[in-house]
Amino acid sequence: MNKVTMLLSALLLTSSMASAKTLVSVNGKAITQEDVDTELMSATQGRLNQIPADRQEAFRKQVLQNLIGKELIYDDAKKSGIINSQEYKREFKKLEDRMKKELAVQVWQKKLLENIKISEKDLKDYYKKNKDEFNEKESVHARHILVKTEDEAKKIIAQLKGLSGEKLKAKFIELAKKESTGPSGPKGGDLGYFTKGQMVPAFNDKVFSMKKGQVTKEPVKTQFGYHVIYVEDTKPAMTRKFDEVKAFIEQRLKMEKFKTVIKEKMDKLQKKAVIK
Repeated sequence: MNKVTMLLSALLLTSSMASAKTLVSVNGKAITQEDVDTELMSATQGRLNQIPADRQEAFRKQVLQNLIGKELIYDDAKKSGIINSQEYKREFKKLEDRMKKELAVQVWQKKLLENIKISEKDLKDYYKKNKDEFNEKESVHARHILVKTEDEAKKIIAQLKGLSGEKLKAKFIELAKKESTGPSGPKGGDLGYFTKGQMVPAFNDKVFSMKKGQVTKEPVKTQFGYHVIYVEDTKPAMTRKFDEVKAFIEQRLKMEKFKTVIKEKMDKLQKKAVIK
């Protein structure tokens, strides 16, 4: 039953983050952000946010390349007549029969889940009893420029000297796109928000010692090279309010109740069924 619950949870998470933004077109076939997100949610079993921020971008690029590869192979398979072969048709029929059942199971489960209701009182009781669960660690929103040598990093820092506010941010983004060798370079070096421990030690220690709007005065060396870091924003440790986490609590309690509901439903179906 855990596998079923995990599958449904991933399905719901994927649908909530759907996006129609086209990332690339392969011979006229669009690959969207939704396609990439769906693959990522499946590959990580709904735990994408647990992957360190500095690895997520590389993971996304890998998934996108895999999707491009599938489209190229599919196009070639059509041109070479593979999809018209008896072997392909035979295997497709097996897959179709199997997927009919899988889809029916997923929709059946989704309907059961939608009928489960959680009272406001139960939601608030859970929040009060589990408040520690909603504590958020201190976090920063940072950008970085990664280069191979210390001299390169120092030259970049020199170009940023004397700038502040939006001018500093704009110049940093410009240099990141132009100079950074890291996967976040095309996005202006943006690493998003992350908490302590998600980055490698040297990077982590430096960035969490900085204030909003600051740039490192000296290059930061890690196993990846030399970093110039800009702190775009900081968030102190905090406890999220009930209204902010209400939807999450409701989903969690519904999934817990779902396990009981589906077990009761399965017991009834087995009693009615003829199983030899």
